[in-house]
Amino acid sequence: MALPLHATLSAGQVYSFNFTDVDGHTLSTSDGHVTIVVLTTPADSDKVRAVGDRVPDYCLGNPSYRMITICHFTKKHTGIGRKIATILVRHRLNEEAKRLQARYDAKKIASNARSDIFAVADFDGTVSSRLGGQPEAADFRIFVFARNGELLQQWNEVPSAEDLAAVVK
Repeated sequence: MALPLHATLSAGQVYSFNFTDVDGHTLSTSDGHVTIVVLTTPADSDKVRAVGDRVPDYCLGNPSYRMITICHFTKKHTGIGRKIATILVRHRLNEEAKRLQARYDAKKIASNARSDIFAVADFDGTVSSRLGGQPEAADFRIFVFARNGELLQQWNEVPSAEDLAAVVK
């Protein structure tokens, strides 16, 4: 069972974080969606998949909910390295979208799963540090924000499906 994390951000406080994902979408924690934010490094992709697999079915294809993965690259990248890493992130998103599309199809959700997957490449630690991570650290955290940006819960390990569902309800 994953325990709640008590870190820099405090449950009950309102946070309005803005992100631009690898597809150019502008996203916010306070724009009317219940938002699951997963802060990770490329090494923890299995944990991110586990979080996604535990998102309740009623969130799938539902425009009121979304999950954003913040991929913190702890090693420095040159300009060309960043472009290559961004291409690899998009490729990974496309692969995950295929898995998610099978779940959509099984639930008869008439939506393109790829349009519901968001990832932010954090090359300099700026986004991670706003979420309470250390710029050079390999933090793994999950945050759930209410529609107005209120932090509902945070974990430093993958929560159970039941714990996640209880928070995003």
